[in-house]
Amino acid sequence: MTALNVSIALPTGALLPGALRLLSRGGVMRLSAAELGRRLLVERSGVRVILVRPADVPAYVDHGAADLGIVGKDVLWESNGSHYELVDLRFGACRLVLAVPDESKLNGPETWPPLMRVATKLPRTAAAWFEGRGQAVEIVRLHGSVELAPQVGLVDGIVDLTASGRTLRENRLRIAATLGSSTARLIGNQASLKTRTDAVQAMVARLREAAADGD
Repeated sequence: MTALNVSIALPTGALLPGALRLLSRGGVMRLSAAELGRRLLVERSGVRVILVRPADVPAYVDHGAADLGIVGKDVLWESNGSHYELVDLRFGACRLVLAVPDESKLNGPETWPPLMRVATKLPRTAAAWFEGRGQAVEIVRLHGSVELAPQVGLVDGIVDLTASGRTLRENRLRIAATLGSSTARLIGNQASLKTRTDAVQAMVARLREAAADGD
């Protein structure tokens, strides 16, 4: 493969293994989590990989520190960035749900109180969803585990991401509504796509093909 001279921001955490497999399948870089260790920057054969927190990926791409980034759709819901969303990479699937205690009488909209109090790490997304349904909502933004909040009476329910639903069940919560679905996405810096078209688009093509091959 020819050198690409492209930088790409990858998210630490749950999406990182899938992102590394994608780079390997696309012939971009073979790199394991064990090789990374605590390193946050790796450069090989004209490709720079930057490891950042998931919520920071759009900022690195928007401001040109990375040409491309891999990030969950859930992060993009909360972002006001100027990047382009290029490819659905088809891994890291999860759902954004409204969950309430098992014993709660809340279910469909007809059972919701005049003012719903909800805890979430995704306040913008949650507020927009409820407002789009004409439901008054008080958003309690939490940074840690939100599952505790309804158990101690802080909120009526939570809006959170779930893949299998196991954590919800373990905390005696049930799904009352699904707000949306999230997968990993490839995003691109606007200037990079316009001024360094050949190199960046070549990388995009490889990753798009690798994502399709992973089905």
